[in-house]
Amino acid sequence: MEPVIRIRNLNHYYGSGALRKQVLFDIDLDIYPGEIVLLTGPSGSGKTTLLTLCGALRSIEEGSALVLGQELNGASPADLVRVRRNIGFIFQAHNLIDALTAAQNVQMSLGLDKDSAHVARERAVEMLEAVGLQDHVGYLPDKLSGGQKQRVAIARALVRRPKVILADEPTAALDKRSGREVVDILQHLAKAQGCTILLVTHDNRILDIADRIVTLEDGRLASFTAGMAANASHMLAAFVQMSRKGELLSHVTDLSATQFVQMLERMTSEFQQFLHVVDFTREQGTGAEAVGAFFDQMLEAVTLKIRGLLHAERGTIFLVDNSRRRLRSRIAHTEGDKPLIINLPIGIGIAGRVAATGETQNIADPYSHPDFNPAVDRDTGYRTRSILCMPIYDRKKQIFAVAELLNKIGDQAFSDKDEAMFRDFAEPLGLILESCMRMASSTTAVI
Repeated sequence: MEPVIRIRNLNHYYGSGALRKQVLFDIDLDIYPGEIVLLTGPSGSGKTTLLTLCGALRSIEEGSALVLGQELNGASPADLVRVRRNIGFIFQAHNLIDALTAAQNVQMSLGLDKDSAHVARERAVEMLEAVGLQDHVGYLPDKLSGGQKQRVAIARALVRRPKVILADEPTAALDKRSGREVVDILQHLAKAQGCTILLVTHDNRILDIADRIVTLEDGRLASFTAGMAANASHMLAAFVQMSRKGELLSHVTDLSATQFVQMLERMTSEFQQFLHVVDFTREQGTGAEAVGAFFDQMLEAVTLKIRGLLHAERGTIFLVDNSRRRLRSRIAHTEGDKPLIINLPIGIGIAGRVAATGETQNIADPYSHPDFNPAVDRDTGYRTRSILCMPIYDRKKQIFAVAELLNKIGDQAFSDKDEAMFRDFAEPLGLILESCMRMASSTTAVI
């Protein structure tokens, strides 16, 4: 997919002469259709400036900002207006007109359309109903609570069905409950309309709505992991929220093969950085446990996705315990995706052979293979028709896990293409798994 926002080498300055100060430095950022991207970072790091540049509300000074196919650097006023008409804006102060009712404030966003006033009014009311304000369409802003005002602002931003929503601290002035309600409504409606969201926030309570989180520090983009490592409380709160929601699996399931590979590439970089700060999080007790829970969810989501992409009935991840010369399943799926605990000796069975030799096994007829144990099928009632089993290496290039897929759907054997794809997934999967193991070891959890 082409990004709806594509930024390259973006620099921005305030002031002139001796007072000229650079506030954004060489920003590169891609945001894709349908994504919800949260932009975090300390006050004064340039978040709002970047947001307004993406929204064609400020002039691009250096670099490129391609928004909805339009290059903003050097764009004509008419082009900038055309871009803004496809963007919905939501601000902390909601910016409602005090003399207009909720419905009139929403209808104002349709003022340039050719629809009749009656049709525009109907659309405004429908949008207010969608945000739960069907009983407040005639209220003036001073009769609405802070959360209700922000719902009106959301309705106003979405009523034109924009392709992009830019939101600047939409929950900053709201209490916990109202802030949660506002972002849940925004997330639901934006996803329903296929809208992309770039949202600036300091609010750790809403990080779980994000498909992706990026961090600005002193005008420079940093990975979310690096940003959180600089702020321990931020990091722990973020992972607690994400692990509680449990939405990782549903998000990964909806990705195409290309999107999934791109996600793995981004994750590889993130996990590499995360492993550098594990020693710090080990000192955080229950916080490290929350991070471990998040990675457990990510591991299962990725395993299920790989199983789906390779059209396998079952997927299993075994951990290698060299001291005990055994394999123990960390992820094992059966019918209904219920977890299964499997213990095997290293060197025995297909997975045991892979752990011992490091050789990938692609077996079209397991019952004719000397290492296959048909007693397992008899005990479980399962019929193994094909196996693809591969070693997973840690950063020291030692085998520390084995990934196994069973039964190519359609009574076929796993192909050479399947094997190559599986191998492409093994490296990032290993990095994720190593992170899980190290986080588990930082608590008292037993892997």
